[in-house]
Amino acid sequence: MKTELIHLKDFFPFTGENGGDPTLAAYLPDNLSEMGRENDRRPSLLICPGGGYWFCSQREAEPVALHFVAAGFNVFILYYSTAGYRFPAQLREAAAAMKLIETNAEKWHCEEGKTAIMGFSAGGHLAANYATRFDSDEVRSVIADSIPPALCILCYPVITADERYTHGGSFENLVGHFPLSESEKDYFSCDRAVNEKTPPAFIWHTAADDGVPVVNSLFYAEALSKYKIPFELHVYPFGNHGLSICDETVNDSVSDDMKRNSAWVDDAIRFMKRMMK
Repeated sequence: MKTELIHLKDFFPFTGENGGDPTLAAYLPDNLSEMGRENDRRPSLLICPGGGYWFCSQREAEPVALHFVAAGFNVFILYYSTAGYRFPAQLREAAAAMKLIETNAEKWHCEEGKTAIMGFSAGGHLAANYATRFDSDEVRSVIADSIPPALCILCYPVITADERYTHGGSFENLVGHFPLSESEKDYFSCDRAVNEKTPPAFIWHTAADDGVPVVNSLFYAEALSKYKIPFELHVYPFGNHGLSICDETVNDSVSDDMKRNSAWVDDAIRFMKRMMK
């Protein structure tokens, strides 16, 4: 497997403004030439870790990536700008990452048009925001031919900006203040941005999540349903916020009830393969 850390500003100078240095970590499985597969191409996955737009969580990065590499995907982790870098920096960085993957499809053995985006918590907001706004003015002003994701994987995502249901710290870091105005709530609530071009989604959450209430995922699923966009939704009864892959490698302890939630990984892989046939 080839691994590489790419500085986005080397290809997209606007991502380096104000001292920014977002990076893209690539995990590219070897093609098996002894089996005649040297020219095979794979679907890809772009991961946006969580961290409240304050940092990018290690627990929701490489440990997740390795599961999806093993399942036959090229995987990229976007370490987007946080802590003081405001919107639309992160949205544009996601667009840059998607564009870079598509541009290097032949070199990296990626199937063109088959890159999914995955996000955890605040990274879920970034993933859903990009899935619904990949062609917005904020993006198209810097990347005129921005790439839509093939589908979206949302893991206990921040979706709504309504202070009754959201994670306020995420929007404090993203926008610079909280609570938001009514117009800002409308703009930054990803469920309200769903439209006929929004890609299918796999969504999972826990009913017991007291960090980002489960209603965030329900709002997004309801919006997809209105547009008849395919989605798969799993709400597990137990488990705190931020479980990642739900095992001991990324949690200090995992109860039997919480271990059940680890099924999301295999379910997401099946969903991705079905939707990207």
